[in-house]
Amino acid sequence: MSTPAPRAALHRYGAFGLRIAATARIPGLAVCGERGAPHVVISLAGGRARGRDDAGELVYRSADRDDGGRPIVVVHRLREPDRFRFAYADGVRFLLDPTGSDVRVSWPASSTLDDAVTYLLGPVCAFLLRLRGLTCLHASAVAVGDGAVAFVGPPGAGKSTLAATFARRGHRVMSDDVVAIADTDAPSVEPGPVRLRLWPESVRALYGTPDALPALTPSWDKRYLDVSAPGCRYQHRRLPLTAVYVLGERTAQATVPRIERLSPAAALLALVANTQAGHLADAAMRAREFRVLARIVESVPVSRVIAHDQLSRLAVLYETLVADAEASAVRV
Repeated sequence: MSTPAPRAALHRYGAFGLRIAATARIPGLAVCGERGAPHVVISLAGGRARGRDDAGELVYRSADRDDGGRPIVVVHRLREPDRFRFAYADGVRFLLDPTGSDVRVSWPASSTLDDAVTYLLGPVCAFLLRLRGLTCLHASAVAVGDGAVAFVGPPGAGKSTLAATFARRGHRVMSDDVVAIADTDAPSVEPGPVRLRLWPESVRALYGTPDALPALTPSWDKRYLDVSAPGCRYQHRRLPLTAVYVLGERTAQATVPRIERLSPAAALLALVANTQAGHLADAAMRAREFRVLARIVESVPVSRVIAHDQLSRLAVLYETLVADAEASAVRV
């Protein structure tokens, strides 16, 4: 990879409570004017990474495969120097130091910076935050009043669609896909990237046509909503977590949407099942994660949401969730 640019040329961003410096623009991060040394330096350079992809100790190999039968991502730990390497099937590569303070990114000619950033601001960033001691939920988060509300669930559960629905109603958006929980006495949410990633059918439900928003990258089907742009609101500062909603099954029944408060034990299991980068966590990371999640369950209402399977019912779901979140904030 190329030598990082001089410090004066670095682009400066803020996300997840961190000052981030990068050698190239990173679409989706908020520009940071805060002074001080960066917590994380990201070096981005096109060109295929050097070295064998099978070198080092195997940490993880995804079960999902691309059209050519290759694992979507393979993670190794290298020893000299000590680095974690993420090797994606399309040739995008990441090297992370064990402290989560240095990231090096490369991509082949067949990919773009935007392709690399899609991985960077998702699973790679989630692991970086774990290295730095932060627990991350697979969730989206918005502000309701003076608190943060998290929508938790697996891929396709509707987290980003819900966040975009709240954004359309004037709520401040905090993060999408990766929601970092500060390890404080009262659980709180750190602001993340400024883009919501949406499937075309969600864009159609919200805006009337699937191409109403720009494409995330030329090679991906998803679109994005920039919540820092005019007409939207981005929450720049940490907020206390006041409610968590686990997105469950969707049904055509007339009795939905329905919100069911979970017992502490059920809530803990649901949160553990929906953390980010859990498959890469070591024993110390898991112990820290359990402590943070237990604190959430002790102090924040966690509920399961059964929603209608038609996106045309989003307005009803929004009203139901807002009413419950506002009541939860009063109780907290």
